[in-house]
Amino acid sequence: MSDKFFFKGRQDARQSHISYGYEANVNQKAGSKKYPLTLVVTSEVRQQEIEAQVTEAGLYANITVDTSDGAVESLAELEMQLNKVVTSVTQQKLPARNEPCLCGSGKKYKKCCG
Repeated sequence: MSDKFFFKGRQDARQSHISYGYEANVNQKAGSKKYPLTLVVTSEVRQQEIEAQVTEAGLYANITVDTSDGAVESLAELEMQLNKVVTSVTQQKLPARNEPCLCGSGKKYKKCCG
């Protein structure tokens, strides 16, 4: 017999987002006090340079020094935060119909340029 004639209970369709690893909490800002950046450097001098960059950018980071042979610096999170492109779109607001025109004629916008 077919399964569609027997009641199996309600199947919740939203449980699938948990299994695929999607981030449910998008309010995690990298570089904040609560979620600091994790950086790895290879020397004490480099650590001081990176700390200066982090404080200049207003970020927070946990910087660890790895002096073992073949150690690789891990600064990808910092570079991503410093190179983040800020998009700013500014649009000139048109005056309302009964406001003075922007061209300086003294007429209302609807009688002049509108």
